[in-house]
Amino acid sequence: MPEEAAELPAEAAAGPDTVRRRRLHPAWIVAAVAFLALVGAAGFRAAPGVLMVPLQQEFGWSTTVLSAAVSINLVLFGLTAPFAAALMERFGIRAVTATALVLIGLGSALTVLVNQSWQILLTWGLLIGLGTGSMALVFAATIANTWFTKNRGLVIGILTAGSAAGQLVFLPFIALLAQDPGWRQASLLIAAGALAVVPLVLKFLKNSPADVGVLPYGALPPVPPVPADTVMPDGAKVPAAADGPRANAAVRALQVLRRAIKVRTFWALAAGFAICGATTNGLIGTHFIPSAHDHGMPETTAAGLLAVVGIFDIIGTIASGWLTDRFNPRVLLAVYYQFRGIGLLVLPLLLNAEVQPSMIVFVVIYGLDWVATVPPTAAICRETFGADGSVVFGWVFAAHQLGAAAAAIAAGALRDATGHYTYAWLGAAAMCTIAAIISATIRRDRSSRAAEPAAA
Repeated sequence: MPEEAAELPAEAAAGPDTVRRRRLHPAWIVAAVAFLALVGAAGFRAAPGVLMVPLQQEFGWSTTVLSAAVSINLVLFGLTAPFAAALMERFGIRAVTATALVLIGLGSALTVLVNQSWQILLTWGLLIGLGTGSMALVFAATIANTWFTKNRGLVIGILTAGSAAGQLVFLPFIALLAQDPGWRQASLLIAAGALAVVPLVLKFLKNSPADVGVLPYGALPPVPPVPADTVMPDGAKVPAAADGPRANAAVRALQVLRRAIKVRTFWALAAGFAICGATTNGLIGTHFIPSAHDHGMPETTAAGLLAVVGIFDIIGTIASGWLTDRFNPRVLLAVYYQFRGIGLLVLPLLLNAEVQPSMIVFVVIYGLDWVATVPPTAAICRETFGADGSVVFGWVFAAHQLGAAAAAIAAGALRDATGHYTYAWLGAAAMCTIAAIISATIRRDRSSRAAEPAAA
């Protein structure tokens, strides 16, 4: 719970009858705007796979060079996330989110001016990497943990699906524009999508329930008021009223990391999520369309298949959030990773110039599993690390993006060296089995949260 909520909101103090009279809890409005923000930020996630071939044709750049730009983006995407979570605590969710969307729009718009390879590293890599990192999936965890006591897993699932929705909305248009009139117009579409959400964020995305005089959704008003530093049933501590400047966001993020690295569960989650990133953003997200193009499939057809992945990702991620509220998240993670590995194992046999029924089956299964791992991973972070859970999830997500970056550049190098992606798909399948084993063996670590000092 943010520091501003140390004192009970006036409406909460008035009793539960006052809260019930609200037709719609403000938390759901915040969640809706957060969903739209994630949709706007997700435009670039689909872009590299679609724009890679047109950029190669115009400038003659290798797959390795363009993969390096994507890798820089993914690294910054990941490493920015834990600091973004701390910045949201320090400056508020609204300011950080609006700034991130502006960076994404600026980076995508400036891409139309590039004519040398180092410039694509600056736009695709630096600017968009910083922007998307601040709008990473840790944003969904922060919204859920700040605004919701009830249905947190479901809310994280819905918000995570916003990224899939962004891919679904943008990908077919990006592919069509990349063909005619060209990739520059596709880049401008992404910029417009990110910037269009900024006014909604500034008006409706409130920083905490205290800003609108309510408790988080599902929270009961404590009677009498709970003293500061009391540990609540979900592990969060009631903060003391702020009497001085808040902690530096970077220091806060690093302090949380220093505590987390002493806990075995953190390393298990980080390892599994690194493999998750490698097998989603790093491989399928970046190289599926170029790989399908190698087999004679038109880019627009391959883009359409990824859009179908996006559709089923929405279903799978929301369902995963619902399941996370009811079942052991460790078991869910193991199942998700193993199914993903099976899909990657057979993918080289399915790629063809034409779409076969077996490819549709793969797309559906992979879509259901795409980021279904997020709700159970965030739940374990919250369960193990309590009030530090959102920032810890940011560091776990950093591992996700480091894995994605390594896979993106490694797959590009393999393609340049061998002329195909087969070894990349098979290696990724093996890694998924490792992730499933790691996830199944995560133990319930109750000691870390009890020993956790108050956030600085």
